[in-house]
Amino acid sequence: MSQQEPPKIEFPCENYPVKVMGDAGDALHVLVNEVMARHVAEFHPGLVTVRDSSKGRFQSLTVMITATGEDQLQAIFQDLKKNPIVRMVL
Repeated sequence: MSQQEPPKIEFPCENYPVKVMGDAGDALHVLVNEVMARHVAEFHPGLVTVRDSSKGRFQSLTVMITATGEDQLQAIFQDLKKNPIVRMVL
């Protein structure tokens, strides 16, 4: 079997999706907005789409950003993952 490498991302990468899944509520929205504002130069809260889980306990927030590099993406993921209300970041 041949090893396939993951696709390379060319930066800047417009419309790069960052998906955050966590406990439903205002705290998740505030956290995502704060982290994105800190790391994304032209972030606007209107860029966030929200989906509720079937029972409403969890939410998935997707933010479309212009990714400027691996360092930026790693910083976003680390800042989001260190909060206990966040279950997963993709």
